[in-house]
Amino acid sequence: MRDMSLDNLTEDVEETYESLDEDLALDLDDDTRRELTMLMAAMDKEDPQDLIEEAVRLLFQSTVETGKLDFHLRSAYDVTYDEYLSGMTYDEMGGGIEYPQQQQKDERRYQF
Repeated sequence: MRDMSLDNLTEDVEETYESLDEDLALDLDDDTRRELTMLMAAMDKEDPQDLIEEAVRLLFQSTVETGKLDFHLRSAYDVTYDEYLSGMTYDEMGGGIEYPQQQQKDERRYQF
């Protein structure tokens, strides 16, 4: 099992970012190629790179807004996107202090 942490996420992101120039070559299936050409025609774009960049931004934004990015980051690295952006975990932000929760009596919880 792999070690999950903010440091691991940062390292993985930096390594992948550096390798994208070498590794990124698109091999599109027929459906994706048709969809891309339709978008290029409809949006009057000559360079498919522009649409691909926009598509990645839209997917990223959607994934962040729906909470899917945090779900996957929490599952793989045990951190959230906010923690990644700030460079520290929520525990580190709060000084690592755990505040005791007040005990609630469940039997009285729904009484009026």
